[in-house]
Amino acid sequence: MAPLSSCSGVNPAQTLADPTSSDFEMESPEKASEPLSQDIPDECDKVSDKELPPAEKTTEELTEEGPVMQIVWRNVILFAYLHVASLYGMYLMFTSAMWQTNVFAVILYLFSGLGVTAGAHRLWSHRSYKAKFPLRLFLAFIFTIAFENDIFEWARDHRVHHKYSETDADPHNAKRGFFFAHIGWLLCRKHPEVIKKGKKIDLSDLTADPIVRFHRKFYVPLIVLCCFVLPTIAPMYLWGETFMNSLFVATLFRFCFTLNTTWLVNSAAHMWGNRPYDIHINPRENLIVALGAVGEGFHNYHHTFPYDYATSEYGIKFNLTTLFIDTMAWLGLAYDRKTVSKGMVQARKLRTGENCSQATGGCEESSTKED
Repeated sequence: MAPLSSCSGVNPAQTLADPTSSDFEMESPEKASEPLSQDIPDECDKVSDKELPPAEKTTEELTEEGPVMQIVWRNVILFAYLHVASLYGMYLMFTSAMWQTNVFAVILYLFSGLGVTAGAHRLWSHRSYKAKFPLRLFLAFIFTIAFENDIFEWARDHRVHHKYSETDADPHNAKRGFFFAHIGWLLCRKHPEVIKKGKKIDLSDLTADPIVRFHRKFYVPLIVLCCFVLPTIAPMYLWGETFMNSLFVATLFRFCFTLNTTWLVNSAAHMWGNRPYDIHINPRENLIVALGAVGEGFHNYHHTFPYDYATSEYGIKFNLTTLFIDTMAWLGLAYDRKTVSKGMVQARKLRTGENCSQATGGCEESSTKED
């Protein structure tokens, strides 16, 4: 191959970054290239503009044009199979599975859901209460059954979601549609703004927790064991269930159902329902989501008061997670539960809620800071 001439239009000092990176640990996507040197030979001045390579676009320019969608086909195939398999599992629940297996699947759904809501969400993401080591260990175990990434990654993405809600920096921005907010965000690479803004989030409390560090280090074997192996073999050895019923009912259907109830908080609870606390933000109060997600459907309240451990002004009503935390507090395993006074809640309703105009003659701008 002939060597390049000095007028080839190639800048040997220019480097390319990996535009497909989706991890916060990796370099940020596509930095703007450095300007060309001014010491260009005279013969190069004759190169026409048509012969020059197009300039790379910066992250800001890409953002102005819209999100860059890079589909991860591996995830598409795996999630497609999971949903088909779960439909077959639901069929087996009503045709051949033993009643003990069906009950076992429901119990796993409830406990793994609590691992997400009481653990990854209210404890590790929002620090809305504190938990002693035995409770943190138990929450990490049942969260692993849910298979929703490791604790560190879940909490990191959720903090970004709150701080930059409904923007390109929101991992599951609901303004990009129901499908994207529900599952689509897991089928493509993260928007560059998610990675950029995510690096600015303080995660020191997570890295200081030995349970979080252990969970991140041994995440893959823990997931295989807790989400797939144990739920499949337990019905077989404890009450003689078949392998197919155990796999498709207690494992795959239960896993898929738990995922979708969690995802509804990101999608349905950001689109449908009322906004009694703040009309200036998207999240809504959705009772159906609250029932399915063991108490996480009071989303307008939660985004208005993200530090309240109950995520609702109604206490344990329709809120299994709050009941669980209160029970752990009664046992001495949970403490320092953060709450919002009734007076503050009512004052916020009058200032920015749905009925603020009738009560005060006009609604104030939202001052919610979702950290």
